[in-house]
Amino acid sequence: MNVVLWVVQSLLAAMFLFAGFTKATQPRENLIAQLGGWVEDFSAGQVKTIGILEVLAAFGLILPALTGILPVLTPIAAACLVITMIGAIVVHVRRKENSALPMNLVLLVLAAFVAWGRFGPYAF
Repeated sequence: MNVVLWVVQSLLAAMFLFAGFTKATQPRENLIAQLGGWVEDFSAGQVKTIGILEVLAAFGLILPALTGILPVLTPIAAACLVITMIGAIVVHVRRKENSALPMNLVLLVLAAFVAWGRFGPYAF
């Protein structure tokens, strides 16, 4: 199970690193074209903040566990991503952007799995 958790952590980290880096570095107008209308509901600063937090969570999924320095940060990062995905689902439901929901749900379940595993029976 430890190997499965590492694989899921790595996949989540890669996805959120890419998505967060994109949100943190691209102009708002480009993000509206790339990511859809939800960006219109947020200021440029808010979108960049979301991106930076996603990048930090991606690092938090891997580095603490890999280095052994404060490994409790790994399940905390996963729990924070669960909260992020709940927020994303709320935004997409409110905007009736149903095509985005399956990916948000998959990411939520994967992050919840990592949080459960690393807080619980497979903690470091």
